[in-house]
Amino acid sequence: MSNRPLRLLTFSTLYPSSVRPGHGIFVETRLRELLKGGGIEAKVVAPVPWFPFTHPRFGEYAKMAATPRREQRNGLDVLHPRYLLPPKVGMYMAPDSLARAAIRAIDQLLDEGFDFDVIDAHYYYPDGVAAAQLAKRYGKPLTITARGTDLNLIPAYPRAKRRIHEAALQADASIGVCNALMDVLRGWGLPEQKLNVFRNGVDLERFRPVDSQEAREALGLKGPGPWIISVGYLIERKGHHLTIEALAQLAPRLPEARLVFVGQGEEEGALRALAQQLGVADRVIFAGPQPNTELYRWYSAADLFVLASSREGWANVLLESMACGTPVVASSIWGTPEVVTDPRVGQLVEQRTGPAFAEGIAAQLAKATDRGLVRRYAEGFSWQATSDAQRELFTRLARAGRA
Repeated sequence: MSNRPLRLLTFSTLYPSSVRPGHGIFVETRLRELLKGGGIEAKVVAPVPWFPFTHPRFGEYAKMAATPRREQRNGLDVLHPRYLLPPKVGMYMAPDSLARAAIRAIDQLLDEGFDFDVIDAHYYYPDGVAAAQLAKRYGKPLTITARGTDLNLIPAYPRAKRRIHEAALQADASIGVCNALMDVLRGWGLPEQKLNVFRNGVDLERFRPVDSQEAREALGLKGPGPWIISVGYLIERKGHHLTIEALAQLAPRLPEARLVFVGQGEEEGALRALAQQLGVADRVIFAGPQPNTELYRWYSAADLFVLASSREGWANVLLESMACGTPVVASSIWGTPEVVTDPRVGQLVEQRTGPAFAEGIAAQLAKATDRGLVRRYAEGFSWQATSDAQRELFTRLARAGRA
């Protein structure tokens, strides 16, 4: 084995760009944390669906069209080849379309001298299935990281499940951000030696506590509270409607409670209408999307963070909130019980209903929460252990591949 650094090719459609800086930021964060230890070089191929128009009226599609073909992000070289994703049939065409688009980008990197050792793919379908084709073509070891809906929802479609299973059998290693995801592959008969759980960590420098009152004043949040916050896309599976229902249920007990949504999405109109219907519109604030670097202020301003999702592999927002000293209330699903293991820092809700979340919120607020203790709990989720485990796995696979 030569003395040159290990070369990693990270492959995923879930990766940020200058146009969509928050898209797949958890993949970028894990890679950046790994590279801090030195000895590894990486380049990223992050395909983007092709779309012809960049006019803002086309929303997210316009942002995809405006994504640069190649850019530098935080010192990393990122290529964004285009792939076709036609309506209706796109789900089944996506893996092959992704692979074809990636070949051109990878050949370009090889021509430039970047002969990589391992393909590090994220999200099993379609990304992992496409990466399995690439690994065969280039004769490279492959790891695929499962992150949530790729194993807890998409396998409901038989054709997709078959291709995921084939990719998992081919991959040299599967990585899950929680045990629950690897249990899916165990149930499919995958050999234990291929299964790894590398939990996500939290950036303890970026997400840090500041004085709650000062944060509220800086953000223009007025009123005694308590202040409840939820951060994430405004989409159905995040369960924001349940949080609004919970706020309405709590009105007799907590008439001054305020709810802040940080994020944007297709459900915003419906959520505003629901708040109006339930008589709490004057106590629900839609703050829109906020830069990741500024989220610590929003978390710090809140008395409580709520996540009512129906599906989550590993909810990074829970750790981000706790790193800012803010306790959490969340659905007891998939990897969430692995994130919130101490009742002093958070409350798990077994039933996804408005009344159940109202009781969970009331119970957590009734506790005399030590925000310093919540922060110390989050400090147990640094990235170091995951980065060390990745380094060992990638090094072992690279050695075997070179041999």
